[in-house]
Amino acid sequence: MSASGLSSAMIGIIYSVILIYFILGGISFYFINRHKPKEVARESYIKFGSYFVIITLLFFSIAIQPALFFAIAGLIVGVGLWEMIRVYRSDPEGNGKYFYIGLCTIILLAVGFIAFSRLEPSLILYAFLILSIFDSFSQISGQLFGRRKLFPEISPNKTVGGLIGGLIIAITSGMFLRGIYGGESGDMIILLVGIVLFAFGGDVGASWYKRVFGVKDYSSLIPGHGGFLDRFDSLIAGGCWVMLWHLIFG
Repeated sequence: MSASGLSSAMIGIIYSVILIYFILGGISFYFINRHKPKEVARESYIKFGSYFVIITLLFFSIAIQPALFFAIAGLIVGVGLWEMIRVYRSDPEGNGKYFYIGLCTIILLAVGFIAFSRLEPSLILYAFLILSIFDSFSQISGQLFGRRKLFPEISPNKTVGGLIGGLIIAITSGMFLRGIYGGESGDMIILLVGIVLFAFGGDVGASWYKRVFGVKDYSSLIPGHGGFLDRFDSLIAGGCWVMLWHLIFG
């Protein structure tokens, strides 16, 4: 039995599910990138590979040593706040109003996210799995089927097809895998829909903040990604929702 209280068999099963989804995602990315320029495809594979490393690190920190995940959550929040301040300072004529709006928003979400990192490991793992599935398959379905852009001036890669595809796959997967945590079907639907909406909102909000200050990336700390907030915005917002759900329905 691990420090989280989860059995080795349970941890192995859940990680096997993650590997299956990543294999499916990798196959999809192959078909998406095979006709793209080599440099574009290379960047996509670097992003996919670094994402796999991040997901694996977070998964095992939750499953085996929750105290480590709590520390990582603090690191994510701390670096994310530094990136927001860095972006604001990079634009001498930047509007302070938008900085304070963004700062207050991220602090509120971060409080919920840190509290989320202290919840029951099985609930954290379940939510983390759904967040990862939505994040991955909204990108994949958007590239495969996305035609109509949702917010072209804020986040050009967000499409109706990507949102719908990610939502369907995440909620379907969540109901299929709900035995990881348990709970009534109605409550779990509320949990899943909230995870998707908060994750999507966090992603769009982080993109909006960058556009306000005219930068492409928050930082270059993670290969293939636009910084910690670019990678973890949906996790912070989605984790905050899970904490709220736990307070109401838990």
